[in-house]
Amino acid sequence: MSSTNKTTYETTTPAIETSRRDQRGLTLLIAAAVVLLDRITKRIVVQQLPDGQAHTVIPGIFRITDVHNTGAAFSMFAESASPSTVRNILIAFSVIAAIVLIGMLWRAGRILTLSSVALALILGGAVGNLYDRIRYSYVVDFLEVHIGSYHWPDFNVADSCIVIGACLLLIEIFRPQPSDN
Repeated sequence: MSSTNKTTYETTTPAIETSRRDQRGLTLLIAAAVVLLDRITKRIVVQQLPDGQAHTVIPGIFRITDVHNTGAAFSMFAESASPSTVRNILIAFSVIAAIVLIGMLWRAGRILTLSSVALALILGGAVGNLYDRIRYSYVVDFLEVHIGSYHWPDFNVADSCIVIGACLLLIEIFRPQPSDN
């Protein structure tokens, strides 16, 4: 009787595993949607707020601006003595990061998980900002937030998705894992 159960289990388990749909296409679609949303929002800002103008949404808290960031995150290295070197290093780093993220998604994206969604968000954000760096030599940032006397550096949709993806990965890392008992 136990061999019958074992045979039944062995024959049904592979069928279950092969019947799952591969979700890598969906994760790449999430990344593409991030890139598209990032491009659309940046284009609207550049068209509607020429010459670095700003539009106040919530006085003293939130504005839409048109900032050209030649540096890295939070405008680090923006005032470098060699902006073209900084740009080339940031482009190279972004390309390597995108390749690594695609590889990770290829391995982890068969099943839709918190981690695969997080990786897709980070990939989309990295590609969105990479496009700007290659095309314009700067990244368009437009979301400006003030909390009291603190001014958060301007950011964009791509930056937001990178941060959300990183937070989701941290949640996944620190989330209690089910025991194998």
